[in-house]
Amino acid sequence: MTAPAANGPVYAGFWIRVLASLIDSILIAIVAAPLMHLIYGPAFFAADAPLIMGPAHVLFVYVLPAIAIILFWIYRQATPGKMMIGARVVDARTGGHPTTRQFVIRYLGYFLSSFVFGLGLIWVGFDRRKQGWHDKLADTVVVRSQADQTPSLNNQTGDPHVEEQERWQA
Repeated sequence: MTAPAANGPVYAGFWIRVLASLIDSILIAIVAAPLMHLIYGPAFFAADAPLIMGPAHVLFVYVLPAIAIILFWIYRQATPGKMMIGARVVDARTGGHPTTRQFVIRYLGYFLSSFVFGLGLIWVGFDRRKQGWHDKLADTVVVRSQADQTPSLNNQTGDPHVEEQERWQA
């Protein structure tokens, strides 16, 4: 976890995000693996199995999880893994709820982030705002819940919206 700068947001770092991703992957596997076994049998899990076994494979392993992840982001700003670690995806400029377009770009950005030896994902560990390439493309950041509870002593107006905007401008 990265400490906030001047009452700014607390960005979720590399290892905590790896944990959230593992949780999400396990949950997807718990749903998809039995379905794949029912449809394709034990051959689905064979070491020499083809990359794509058929239409059900594409649907249950790629398409439906992608839709589920984007819907979780839209309605909860987090996948179950991120919810368990107390993190959420927010707009990098305002700290508010990202648009559906940002979430779709973020999801597609995972492929670019993974393409070059995972460098775009590892980038989270070195970036000042803990953004991976997918976050940079979508203009999002992942913050920990504690950031929402950090009061600003500089807020003279008492308006919580002014306080939130000031934190994200820093």
